[in-house]
Amino acid sequence: MMNWFVKIEKGIVDKATFDQYVPAHKAYVRQLIAQGHQARTGYWSELGGGMLLFQATCLEEAKSIVAKDPLVQNNCVVYELHEWRIVVS
Repeated sequence: MMNWFVKIEKGIVDKATFDQYVPAHKAYVRQLIAQGHQARTGYWSELGGGMLLFQATCLEEAKSIVAKDPLVQNNCVVYELHEWRIVVS
């Protein structure tokens, strides 16, 4: 069974540095989608942060997925990771 997880992030580098890793981040999310994780990524309209929503089998797998995100690997963001329990769908 797959559970939903949310990575809520805040950028900690200048925009030029951040933007150089966005293509790799998007490619990584496309890879997650292809692997069945139903990933979605985006940023807050007021800028300064964003969110990655995805499915994983457990918290350990979710942590591994987040650790491989190019924005995390290149120290562009700080983040919180939460398991999201859906009550109405």
